[in-house]
Amino acid sequence: MRLERDIIMALRQVYDPEIPVNVYDLGLIYEVRVDDDHNVYIQMTLTAPNCPMADYVVEQVRAAVADVPGVVTVRVDLVFEPVWDKSRMSEEALVELGLDED
Repeated sequence: MRLERDIIMALRQVYDPEIPVNVYDLGLIYEVRVDDDHNVYIQMTLTAPNCPMADYVVEQVRAAVADVPGVVTVRVDLVFEPVWDKSRMSEEALVELGLDED
């Protein structure tokens, strides 16, 4: 679906303030769901539960997705189960941070 692809592109424009990788490739986005009325639900986490920038990151995600043409509403839920770890990162993110196993 084109809308989901556009949402993922928007999420890739939001960067973790402490790590130079976008929240999508960092693996912080656990779920993106779009209903028939173009309401968007996002479940996400952070690299650490005590992140002082939590509200900022969640709001950046919400705003980026809300700006996608066709999106009606955005709900972002911040969760810490399952716990985030580097296995959730994309190959590109691992390479960017020098964490690839090669």
